[in-house]
Formats: sequence, structure tokens, C-alpha cells
Amino acid sequence: MRKHYYWLIAVLLLTAFAAWVSLPENQGIHIDTNSDGTNEFDLNVTQSLGLDLVGGLRVLLQAELPAGSFTVQDLQLTEPTVQIQGSDRILVELPGVSDPEVAVRTIQQTALLEFIDMSGLGAEASRLEGQQLLTDEQLRIYQARAAASGDAVETPPGSVNPLTGQPFHTVMTGAGLQAAAAQFQVQWFIEFELTPEGAAVFGPFTGEHLNQPLGIVLDGVLLSAPSIGARLDTGGIIEGSFTEEEAKQLALQLRSGALPIPLRVESAERVGATLGQESVTLSIRAGVIGVVIIFLFMLIYYRVPGIAAALALLVFILLNLAAFKLIPITLTLAGITGFLISIGTAVDGNILIFERIKEELRAEQSLDDALELGFQRAWQTIRDSNTSTIIICGILFLFGLTPGASVVSGFAVTLALGLIINLFTAVIVTRTFLYVLVAFLRQPLTQRAWLLGV
Repeated sequence: MRKHYYWLIAVLLLTAFAAWVSLPENQGIHIDTNSDGTNEFDLNVTQSLGLDLVGGLRVLLQAELPAGSFTVQDLQLTEPTVQIQGSDRILVELPGVSDPEVAVRTIQQTALLEFIDMSGLGAEASRLEGQQLLTDEQLRIYQARAAASGDAVETPPGSVNPLTGQPFHTVMTGAGLQAAAAQFQVQWFIEFELTPEGAAVFGPFTGEHLNQPLGIVLDGVLLSAPSIGARLDTGGIIEGSFTEEEAKQLALQLRSGALPIPLRVESAERVGATLGQESVTLSIRAGVIGVVIIFLFMLIYYRVPGIAAALALLVFILLNLAAFKLIPITLTLAGITGFLISIGTAVDGNILIFERIKEELRAEQSLDDALELGFQRAWQTIRDSNTSTIIICGILFLFGLTPGASVVSGFAVTLALGLIINLFTAVIVTRTFLYVLVAFLRQPLTQRAWLLGV
């Protein structure tokens, strides 16, 4: 019995954390900064909503480089509302955007971020801030554009490295970024994280060039040239004289446009929210009413086990809501539907367990044996049924990657996530609550079988 009390403590702690994450106004935890300007601990828990809930902008971007000069992997982005279409197009969805013209202008910019080698320049590097520089990455893109259009190849404008007379060497482009966010401490700056591939390049370079200037260039313009103070294996910051609007716009460019290739806007359309605020409120209210009805059914029909099921279902809901923020998952109407269906699956798992327990009690098994056998025999059914549905969700997700079918992916992701969490709550959480209730109510449960729904 002691192990069930340990599980109870673990479940309560996990539930408290999930409840905290699920709070609507919760923005996460951001603790101090390291010597290199990055946060010691950074946990973002904001919830992203899809176009069908808040409206926004949908933009189709076309790669400008000729076919064969880049791969599909070069188009990979980290934003959940960005999808690859075909081999040379990207569909970007911007929920909640209030000014479409500004959004299109922001996305249309190449947003080619480069970290360039300025070692050896010393104080002269900072004097070049704000100037147009020429890098070998810019030269490669310029030459590819010229070759695609049939124009004569010329050298693009920009200052070269005065020490070598050659373009500045690009150590890493924005493709090495995993995340970027605008932050404020005394002044606005951009905090970024690296991908494993980016870290493999950036870490060794910064480690070998300590106390040397590192140029941060956006679209050929030197933003800043800070001195490298430490080896940067996970990320760092981009400093400059940013206003709040400039910092947030740059962060958006780096998240949605940090690509090693230039893009142009093929088409753009403004998308209105298909559900108004009142409809969303009514949907949430309907969901709450449905959950309350389920609680009443479980309590009336299964009595004490129904209490355990109701508590486990609350844990299930909180864990899902927390996962939506932590992963994160952009919630759409289809995604919410998948979540609600997963609630029904969670209830179904508890019903299977309790019916098994009732069968064992009717076969005159002791209470402890009935509980053990009920969970043991129901587990196989729950595992197999959930696994088969998760496989179907995987197939739906793959179909949702095709153009115009992204709504299917949202449904598949939330449903599959709910099924996975249900494997934990239906067995571990329900078992823990039920065993604890039995420990406190053993005598009346032994004397009154109707309390167990028999």
C-alpha cells in the first residue's frame, strides 16, 4: 500500500504543476541571466491559437533560387504554423495579426541573419555598425540569382574585410537558430537558441575566438559586433538599439524567415476567424457541461470507483492543457475536437477497468484480488485499443501534411496526445486514487457491495 501513497504524492505534484501551466494568464518562468546574456532558466507557457479561432494572415512564400541550388531541408522552420508545400514553397499562417501589410512586408524581407568572422579587427569592428557589409553567403545568393535570371554575375554592394580584401566569412546563418524571442532588460534585445547543427558550428568557433569581435548581420547590415566572452554552445543574444516594435519584428523575421535562401511572397490572404469570441465561449461551456454530466454518470453508476474516475479525469484534462502549452501545440477548432474525443476515450478506459472489477467481485474474489485482476486484465484492452487509434492518428497526420489539409493534422495531434496521456491516467492515476479510497473505506466497502457498483 505504501507504493500507492508514493504514487499519490507524485500525481498530486504533477497535477499542481499542470494546473499552474494551464492558467490562462501564465507567461512562464524567466530567471536571471548568465554572463553571456542568456537566461539561466526560461520556460514559456503561452498558448497559441489557430486562424480559425482568432483570424489572421495566410502567406505563400516562393523560393527565389533556382531548383537544385537548395534542398527541402533548407526550408525547414521551427514555427508550428509554417508548412512546406511542394519542394520550393512555404505556407505561413500568422494568427492574430492586426495589420496584414506590415506582416507581409516583414515576411517578404529575406531576414538573412549571419554571424560573421570579424576577428582581428578589434575596435574597428564596432565602427562598422549600421553599414552594409559583403559576406561570402550573400555573394553565393547573389550569384545564384544572377544565374537564374541569365544576368551577368557582378559583385553585390557592400564593404569587404579590410584585413583580407575579401568578403567577410559567414560562420553560421539563421538556419542554425532553433528559437528567437524579444526580451527586455534595460533595453530590448533578441534572445536566441541554436539547433544541434548550429551548435556544432557555433560552439567551436566561439570557443576558438574568445575576446574577438563577432559580427551579427541582418540582410547585409551589421547590427552589432560584440566581443565573444564565452563559448556559446546553446544560444546567446543579439543586441542593438532596438525599439520594442523593432525587436519583436526582428524576432518574428528570425523565427519565420531565418532561412539560408531568399523568398518572395507568392500570395497573401486575410483570414477571418470562423468562430467568434461568443462561439468559443459557448463551445467551452458545452465542453464543461459534458464533463460534468460524465462526472455525474460515473458517480451514480460506479459510486466510490466513480470518485476515483472523476479525479483521474480532472488530472487527464489538466495534463492535456499543460501539454498544449509546453510542446507547444497551436489549437484550432479541429484540435479542440480531437481533445474532446480523447476525453471520451479516457472515460471508456475507466469503464473497462470498473466492469472488470465488478466481474471479479461477482466471481467472489476478495476486494484486493478483484482490484488487482481488474486493472491487470483491463490494461491489455486499453493498451491495444489506444495503440490502434494512435496508429490511425499517425496516418491522419501524414495526410494532413499535404497542401490544404493541415486541419487534419491538428485533429490527429491532439487526439493522439490525449490517447498517450490516457495510458498513464487510466491505469496509474485511477489505480492510485482507487487504492487510496479503498484504504480509507475498506470496512464499508467490504460490507456494502453497492458502493462498488455491484
